[in-house]
This record gives sequence, C-alpha cells and structure tokens, in this order.
Amino acid sequence: MSTIATKDGTQIYYKDWGAGQPIVFSHGWPLSADAWESQMLFLADRGYRCIAHDRRGHGRSSQPWNGNDMDTYADDLAELLEHLDLNNATLIGHSTGGGEVARYIGRHGAARVAKAALISAVPPLMLKTERNPDGLPIEVFDGIRTGSLANRAQLYQDIASGPFFGFNRPGAKISQGAIDSFWFQGMQAGHKNTFDCIKAFSETDFTEDLKKIDVPTLIVHGDDDQVVPITAAAIAAAKLVKNATLKIYPGAPHGLPDTHKDLLNADLLSFLKD
Repeated sequence: MSTIATKDGTQIYYKDWGAGQPIVFSHGWPLSADAWESQMLFLADRGYRCIAHDRRGHGRSSQPWNGNDMDTYADDLAELLEHLDLNNATLIGHSTGGGEVARYIGRHGAARVAKAALISAVPPLMLKTERNPDGLPIEVFDGIRTGSLANRAQLYQDIASGPFFGFNRPGAKISQGAIDSFWFQGMQAGHKNTFDCIKAFSETDFTEDLKKIDVPTLIVHGDDDQVVPITAAAIAAAKLVKNATLKIYPGAPHGLPDTHKDLLNADLLSFLKD
C-alpha cells in the first residue's frame, strides 16, 4: 500500500491514479478514499492524476488516539502534498473533507493550489450559534455521539439507509450496495477517531479560512441535503469565498457524489478545464 508517515508517526494511506495535473480528494465522515472512486476513475481516465487519502483514523490509515481535529487533518494533507511534491493542484473536499480543504488553505496557503471545490461541504459552520442561526442545534450532534457510543454499526446503517443518500424520501431508488459500502467504510475507521471527528466537523468555524481562499472555487450542494443543510453551508460559504461559483443541485442529497455522480463528474471536468 502507498502510505506516508506524518510528523507524529501516523501512517496515512493514499491512492494515486493516473497522470497529469493533480487533483487531491478529501472524503467525508466516517468514510475513506473509496468514497471518491467514481470521480477518480472518471477524471483519471481523462488525463488527470487523482490522489485520495484516508484521513487519519479512517480507512486504511492508522488510528492515533490524538490529533482528530481539523488543524491536524489539514496538516496531514499538507504533508501529503509536500511528500508527493504536488503543484498546481485542485483540492476537492466532500462534507468533512470540504472543511479539511478550507482549513488547509487557511493554515498553509494556496502556493500549491490552482483551484478548489467544496462538495456538500460543512464550512463555514454547522453548529447553530447566535451568529449562525441557520446551523443545527448541538442536540443533533450529541445524538450522533450517543448513537456512536451505543451502536455505531447501526448508526452507520441508519445514516446510509436514510438521510445520507436521501433513501428516506418518497420514491427514492434505494441501493443496498451504496448502503453496504458506506457501512463498510465507516466500520474500517477507528471508533475513537470517528467519535472525535463529530466535534471536528460540527463545531469548527471555517469563516476565516474561507476568506483566505483566493483561487477559483466551485461550491456544489444539493438543496435536499438533510445532513449539511444548504443555507448554513454552501449559501453562506459562497458569500465568503472571493472567486466562488455556486451550483445547486435540485433535490440532491448529501451523498451526491454517488447519487448524482454523472452530473458532478461533468461539472468537475468543466471546472478543471476552465
């Protein structure tokens, strides 16, 4: 397997497909690089080098007790880009991965970055506060934590079979394969790591990071996202990023890289070529 060792000794697994201008993918919670395989296959087949890593504690990466926070996730991403000496790269993040991309640019700048894409992403802030009234109340995330401690295997089944892919909507075409893949990826991850990550993706404020993004940025979100509601996320983020293009997919759920992969792949390819 292809891995790097970070400064604290964590082993980070990554996939590296194709050749050409690099695209680096950051995945959502509690998944792994496998969540991006449809986009990676499509874009690598069209002349791009597609790289996706398993976040620390997730997938095939090691499961450190500490460092399960956005600053460390961004630093791990920086070490990956430096190890592979990537330049003129496009960073693409889904959900929690969108936060990772934003925090990377906020902490490390965009010297290696040509473009960015935030897909169903958590920035600027998921948690409801006085300054962020459109966010979700803390009780939502406490509920996820309770479910994780009680039976995380069932929690992942419930998320995948319901709100993540929109399979709980009337008339939805349910894919057991998609549910099983989500569950399998989640169960590969460390229990402590995914538990800590709930706080990281829900309570981290990326407002200042978004303001620092000065490269062309594509923001894609479904208007039926039941996991990361669009108003507090993409709508707000598009107002903070200087060079943002916002695309809203009508009726699309949180897991649109799977449910709307043909549309997303075409939009990403167009964005990359512009």
